[in-house]
Amino acid sequence: MHAVRPTIVSLLLVGAFMVPRLLNANPIADGPDGASESDGASEDAKLIGPVVKDGETQVVDAFKDSDRWIRHDLWVETTFDSDGDGDLDRMHVDVTRPYQTEYEGMQVPVIYVSSPYFAGTAGSGTEFFWDPRQELGAKPPQRTVGPDIERKDQRLIISKRHTSDWVPRGFAVVHSSSPGTGLSDGCPTIGGKNESLAPKAVIDWLCGRATGFLSRDGTEEVTAFWSTGKVGMTGTSYNGTIPLAAATTGVEGLKAIVPVAPNTSYYHYYRSNGLVRAPGGYQGEDIDVLYDYVHSGDPARDEYCDCEVRDKQMGQGMARDTGDYNAFWKSRDYLHQLGDVKAAVLMSHGFNDWNVMPEHSFRIYDALRKQGVPSRIYYHQNGHGGPPPLKMINRWFTHHLLGVDNGIDKEPKAWIVREGDKPEKPTAYDDYPNPKASAVTLHLSGNAPGQGKLSLDRVATASTETLVDNFSFSGESLAQAEYTEHRLMYVTAELKQAVHLSGIARLKIQLASSKPAVNLSAWLVSLPWDVNKKARIHDNIITRGWADPQNRLSLTESSPLIPGRFYSLSFDFQPDDQVIAKGQRIGLMIFASDRDYTLHPDPGTELTVDLSETQLTLPIVGGLAKFREAL
Repeated sequence: MHAVRPTIVSLLLVGAFMVPRLLNANPIADGPDGASESDGASEDAKLIGPVVKDGETQVVDAFKDSDRWIRHDLWVETTFDSDGDGDLDRMHVDVTRPYQTEYEGMQVPVIYVSSPYFAGTAGSGTEFFWDPRQELGAKPPQRTVGPDIERKDQRLIISKRHTSDWVPRGFAVVHSSSPGTGLSDGCPTIGGKNESLAPKAVIDWLCGRATGFLSRDGTEEVTAFWSTGKVGMTGTSYNGTIPLAAATTGVEGLKAIVPVAPNTSYYHYYRSNGLVRAPGGYQGEDIDVLYDYVHSGDPARDEYCDCEVRDKQMGQGMARDTGDYNAFWKSRDYLHQLGDVKAAVLMSHGFNDWNVMPEHSFRIYDALRKQGVPSRIYYHQNGHGGPPPLKMINRWFTHHLLGVDNGIDKEPKAWIVREGDKPEKPTAYDDYPNPKASAVTLHLSGNAPGQGKLSLDRVATASTETLVDNFSFSGESLAQAEYTEHRLMYVTAELKQAVHLSGIARLKIQLASSKPAVNLSAWLVSLPWDVNKKARIHDNIITRGWADPQNRLSLTESSPLIPGRFYSLSFDFQPDDQVIAKGQRIGLMIFASDRDYTLHPDPGTELTVDLSETQLTLPIVGGLAKFREAL
């Protein structure tokens, strides 16, 4: 076997491919006095390269012509065989890079994106989801497995995402299809170890440590001679999970990642504190459904992958009957795999992302900053997706991939897009949660089935209130109801000043159920509810939380309730940073089944709350003094 450069045919090079050398055009960075820093090469040998101004990599005219970009694909050999065919899996990779890398000897840093979605998906038919209509703790009714994916077996260009942003700035952009998808070998494991090792292999290839081949099963090798060996990764949702997965391997050369709304734990995606809880908008989805959704790989290995991964690993490990945390879920929780992370991490998430919820980014950011890994977090008030401004990403990659001292390591750690502001105009804070926030404890007094009170004063007299579970009513309808037996509602006095919440609210509750199992859901809402069609989600819903009282003692083992006996448990709401406007009231809504998120047991279970032993803790900027002023 011998290493070669891709042929002109495989490059799909369009237009003229011999160009005049551009001399004296390699200012990697501007020094403090405006003079460019060079690599010491003689002036007539300088090659065009990234140009940095004001701490950002600039678009360069010589890189802009997409007709002259070099485009080719290859397969990188991994260290694993996840599809059981006896051969090491190879990942399908495409490359888009400036033509100067082919004809002028220029080496460039790399922006790398990996995804299970590039080759197509199974569609969104809910007829192949799990039916949530079941009793709690019961064996779920068997779901129908959907048809095979109509695979897009295209060559060369896996994706064009991010090329227009980065190739004109002097970067190469690389894509790869994750295991078991597209023209990549292997089985999709939805967070399994091969989904960390696959991008690691691609990065190893970019750094000269792994072997790339011109064909899926051939022996002719290809090298990344054009790569500086400095790689940054980004992506949104599943595509944002993979950069974190790669970083957990500690792979050398991965300098920085920008995960946007990443799923950092599949347990936290499909469960909540022991409760089977769907991601928003996908009621009935579970990890095996996602497997079927992305499995677009080699049809010849379908039977093996379906049997070994979906039916055995997932079928035996997902515990949809109990919702318990176990070894299967732990192996797909990146919080437990952060020890080797060296790449600088800029996390991004929406506080109103009810698909991949905002805890996914915060739990990783919080752990990494304590670990000493360079970390920043960017939050906005919208839903799923939403990257940081390109300017912020540019400065992040410029610093970590080019080594430019642009001061980003000295800037604030947290950036929050305030209500009504544009995404490119976030407000800087010293950190998240806001360091000026402190816990304020509120107590409940009842008026069920109407609205009770939420106040600083604890009621001395013991009292209980009861709701009746009924999944037929949505959380939004219950929050707007003035009078209903299907939820308990407790509200503050009208705010005379705005209140800034920043961090994680927590509910400590004492309850009893009329059955051995009951769903427990809680929302924080801003009242009165804004019914205007132009109302934004954060105008009404502050944050949400769910828990299974059966897991009050342990997340790994359910303990049935004795009907009528009171039990205590505590759980967190989703992280938030929101300013509740003057004139609003903060409401705590407690109910059982959350129609869009939890399972749907037969209506009628009674859930009783001991108000004297239940309290809500809010993270308020300015603490107790500020909250007293607002009331």
